[in-house]
Amino acid sequence: MVPEGWRAVPVSDICTLKNGHGFKPQEWDTKGLPIIRIQNLNGNENFNYFSGEPEKEWVVEPGQMLFAWAGTKGVSFGPTIWRGQTGVLNQHIFKVLPDTAVDEDWLFYCLRSVTERIERKAHGFKATLVHVRKSEIDNQIILCPPIGDQKRIAEILSTWDRAIGVTENLMKNSRAQKTALLQQLLTGKTRFPEHVRSRSFKNTAYGRIPSDWDFVHISDVAREVSSRNADDHDYPVVSCSKHRGFVNSLEYFKKQVFSENRTTYKIISRGQFGFPSNHIEEGSIGHQDLHDHALVSPIYCVFEASERINHRYLYSLLKTDRYRQLFSAATNGSVDRRGNLRWKEFSKIGVFLPSLEEQESITSAIGILDRNLRTKEALLAKLRQEKSALMQQLLTGKRRVKIDKEIAA
Repeated sequence: MVPEGWRAVPVSDICTLKNGHGFKPQEWDTKGLPIIRIQNLNGNENFNYFSGEPEKEWVVEPGQMLFAWAGTKGVSFGPTIWRGQTGVLNQHIFKVLPDTAVDEDWLFYCLRSVTERIERKAHGFKATLVHVRKSEIDNQIILCPPIGDQKRIAEILSTWDRAIGVTENLMKNSRAQKTALLQQLLTGKTRFPEHVRSRSFKNTAYGRIPSDWDFVHISDVAREVSSRNADDHDYPVVSCSKHRGFVNSLEYFKKQVFSENRTTYKIISRGQFGFPSNHIEEGSIGHQDLHDHALVSPIYCVFEASERINHRYLYSLLKTDRYRQLFSAATNGSVDRRGNLRWKEFSKIGVFLPSLEEQESITSAIGILDRNLRTKEALLAKLRQEKSALMQQLLTGKRRVKIDKEIAA
């Protein structure tokens, strides 16, 4: 149903989409105008350059609206406003030229809505990598209100975007603060006064630590566990992600990526650790706290910590960038010809070991930081969800706006 005073029109009636140029490798240079590719729309500043004389339609100025018609769902596919320097547009990206009777900010939100519509219909291979023809965008029907309504709708939605941007910055700052404090706490540079027994330091293979801390190998505080699912228990299958640790495989991948026959899979119980021996250099290591018992692929190495070390302390240590670098170095130095990191080599990696009491204080501080981040993440998710619902209502006229006389004019 079209609201009174609105028009149902195809996208092609309110804007023109101009494709970028297919720059060939022999046209690339190290100087000149940057070639704007899809990855550059997400802040990647790794550019190729074009030093020739560009056609006028290739040139993109700051503030130009673009539309990536081939890209990753929810990441690079869809409209964006170019915030970088003047450049030339590569193929797979449209330059969006609004009709003179259309508010450009409102058009951006319309194209955002069109993007979500296309993404919802994507399936199979296109479920993640979306690739559409120009006609598939041009022929999308949108509801076009009078110019005054367009401006007011854009104004309301931009207010929500500013709130989302502020929350994103708060999260970014909180993550940076957490990383900095973690580095200080986990190396003994910042300590809780009640645990300090000595103010001197000692040298280790990984740097200086307080002299009242120990430096041990993982094998001193943990042991490998290898329990196969020979009885074919119907335990849930978990996988290890780089940032989130263990996740339920079916929920994470949205499909079954594990074998039907899981008798060779390893059982990982609550409180145990695990990592895929062929991918740990990426930081994929987890602490299993989702289920009493779960299954992991046979490629995983499973281990459990002793009473000498707090599980949360060890996990926090192993998830730092420093340990990701250590995993990578150990993998590269492994004798395993397939580049896997087995327990024998993994267990030689060192860890800093304060007293159990200090470990618990450190993990309590980390817990406070994590809860703070989760609160901001929940707020951000709520803001995005509410803005999305409001945008759908505003762009379809289900919720009407009040217009000032100045805007209507």
